[in-house]
Amino acid sequence: MEKKYKILFVCLGNICRSPSAEAVMKKLVKDAGMADRFLIDSAGIIGYHEGEPADPRMRAHAIRRGYRLDSISRPVQTQDFYDFDLIIGMDNRNVDDLKEMAPDLDSEKKVHQMMEYATNRLYDYVSDPYYSGAEGFELVLDLLEDACRGLLARVISSSSQDN
Repeated sequence: MEKKYKILFVCLGNICRSPSAEAVMKKLVKDAGMADRFLIDSAGIIGYHEGEPADPRMRAHAIRRGYRLDSISRPVQTQDFYDFDLIIGMDNRNVDDLKEMAPDLDSEKKVHQMMEYATNRLYDYVSDPYYSGAEGFELVLDLLEDACRGLLARVISSSSQDN
């Protein structure tokens, strides 16, 4: 991998799922000694929570697993479609919204769904834990840990095939 591989994780408000995916992926690439080869960010479909940190409940569950959710919520912008190699929505609605926002066909091809990368296929999408209890936040982290491991393996595999 010669250039930085840029990944943007997206959920509805950018305060639970996508900042968690960002933190999980950052820790995975750091632990693999590859942090300098990636640019990882997160954003939301809507800007309702723009400027806010991640949900305190999500941060509390994440910190127990060694993840720091330190990103600040921001909405997806048109420029993101040009700046990132992959734009990953947490559920089908996020993916549909992202595809509608994509400025061109090449940008639309960058949009994928998080669970495409999961090895555990019990769930089709990463559900929003905002209105759930502790088990919802824990499930999000379980799903993201699995899918991010699969995503990293896929990126490494595809970059080694490109060389």
